[in-house]
Amino acid sequence: MVKSMRNIGIMAHIDAGKTTTTERILYYAGKSHRIGEVDDGEAVMDWMEQEQERGITIQSAATTIYWKEVQINIIDTPGHVDFTAEVERSLRVLDGAVAIFDSVRGVEPQTETVWHQAERYRVPCICYVNKMDRVGADFFQVLADIAGKLGAEAPAIQIPIGKESEFEGVLDLIEMQEIRWEDAEGERMRVSRITEEYSAWAREGREKLIDALSRHSDLITERYLAGEDLSPDLLRQELRKAVLTRRLFPVLAGASRRNRGVQPLLDAIAWYLPAPDEARPGMGHHLKKDLEIPIPYDPAGQPLGLVFKIQNDREAGSLCYVRMYAGSIKPGQMVFNVGKKKRERANRLLRMHANKSDPLDALAAGDIGVIIGLKSAQTGDTLGSEGYPVILEKMQFPEPVISVAIEPKTSSEQDKLRDILAILSKEDPTFTTKENEETGQLIISGMGELHLDVLVTRILKEFRVEAKVGNPQVTYRESVSREAEHSQVFSKVLGGKENAAGVTIQVQPLPRGTGNRYTCEVKRSDIPEAIFDAVERGITGAFAGGIVLGYPCIDVGAVLKDLQYSELTGTEFAFEACGSLGFDEACRAAGPILLEPVMSVMLNSPKEFVGDAISLITQRGGQVLSIDSKPKTDEIKILAPLAQMFGFMTALRSVSQGRASFTMEFSHFEAKAD
Repeated sequence: MVKSMRNIGIMAHIDAGKTTTTERILYYAGKSHRIGEVDDGEAVMDWMEQEQERGITIQSAATTIYWKEVQINIIDTPGHVDFTAEVERSLRVLDGAVAIFDSVRGVEPQTETVWHQAERYRVPCICYVNKMDRVGADFFQVLADIAGKLGAEAPAIQIPIGKESEFEGVLDLIEMQEIRWEDAEGERMRVSRITEEYSAWAREGREKLIDALSRHSDLITERYLAGEDLSPDLLRQELRKAVLTRRLFPVLAGASRRNRGVQPLLDAIAWYLPAPDEARPGMGHHLKKDLEIPIPYDPAGQPLGLVFKIQNDREAGSLCYVRMYAGSIKPGQMVFNVGKKKRERANRLLRMHANKSDPLDALAAGDIGVIIGLKSAQTGDTLGSEGYPVILEKMQFPEPVISVAIEPKTSSEQDKLRDILAILSKEDPTFTTKENEETGQLIISGMGELHLDVLVTRILKEFRVEAKVGNPQVTYRESVSREAEHSQVFSKVLGGKENAAGVTIQVQPLPRGTGNRYTCEVKRSDIPEAIFDAVERGITGAFAGGIVLGYPCIDVGAVLKDLQYSELTGTEFAFEACGSLGFDEACRAAGPILLEPVMSVMLNSPKEFVGDAISLITQRGGQVLSIDSKPKTDEIKILAPLAQMFGFMTALRSVSQGRASFTMEFSHFEAKAD
């Protein structure tokens, strides 16, 4: 029954308790027989060796549980900013999400990032304020933070009873009852009427909840004004409608580490998050009609699914994680890769539980599973049928900004290293590999120091390749600072035949973030189309080759102003080469500039070390944008050049006695200061 299915993700900032909460969900739903702890390296969902060693989630892991007859497909996503593409991939295919907040820190930088990703894909969310047992926990401050920083209307449907070491349970504002957990494992809940001590508090909380609901529900408003009783079922029904349309984001409270608050969270997932047929239809591009079309849930339609993640398995090969939007796929069935126009056989279908699996008889619309046997599939590919040529919307991934050189210790390992790099870049779209033409070195690029460190460790340990790795280097870009025009002539005799071409190209700077743009202003009357295509290939190919230092060009506009063509000597080869050379020369005359990546840094520091932390940042060319004062710490928002941030963590720890921390993500490119 699709009505009893939920596809959800668990998302939050690093260390807010995503994996810890997911481990409790698995335990209470009977999927695991003991609670795995992240700190002990025993979490079921953190199955990679590096995840267990580092105590963080690196790859999103999928599992399926059953809670009160509802099938819940869960994806536990990473929280560290370097792995934001993993979250992006997951949110693209999920119908709902649970956003977890640290009760002490509130809305943190990566929480904002994943919240805006969920916003982009219109994913309904419920909120869970975790770690209510920690010193400094403040449930109502987190509510204010959600409203202020995320601009979300988030009414509490639970209020914590006590806080810090005195956190005992929650007040359920829908049923108007107290919930307390009686044993260490949190399996036994005691539900009772609200005592006199908390009744005024509960009434006030319920009034706020009804007030928020009445703004989005005429039925609640009418019943409330008529003085009628608002039953729990009615409140849940109207709250569900508001959640599905992303108008309200109900908030629950708990302390997952102490096994409190997880069962009501599971109930909320079943009650408020959408089934596949209630979720917003995916969008697709019909290739023949050249139209954007909605993809409604249709179990009887043509099969249509999105490959949202590739994972390499030593024995099985590529595991293709697929979300089905319509139709179904059975084991042994031929499927059509719409983008690559290839037919491949789905040899086996699996239901994943972290790194373990169970066979599936069919992968039906609305479900998430793994297909084995697709050799050419990549992240973002659409699986469908030839009779229905629709490509589901492509996923956008940020540019890698940090690189290291890697080379095998022996020449015999060269081919093995290349094969492994190909596997890793197929798994991770934000990991790129290229060969430096001048030095012959292999250069690998990623999202940050941790991202590259994890990948390099996998190459050395998991794949057992003996390799030498250089120090991290910044990936710069090049652009132009003014307009310039250049006429280029090309002539070469090859095989006794003259190949000649002439072009006039104008280049100009474009606003940052626009990207490169090629336009043609030459009339196409008596010149073959293939010649224009050759010039365009030459110019667009030169974008990646750089101007002076060989870094890719960005934000450059190239205009073909004139073209000298002769039927006797004009060839595609000549015009492609002429376009490339002409673009290079025009850029050299247009004041080429080097652009460096600037990072958005969010620094959390205890108040007594704020001065030292800011001093450290300004010494490295950083610019403080704002300081947000919290009860125990200050949150400092900074822009800083990436080149100056290497080794910053060590320096920050030494001036703050190890108590300050920071996260960093790419913001934009700007001209490098001399």
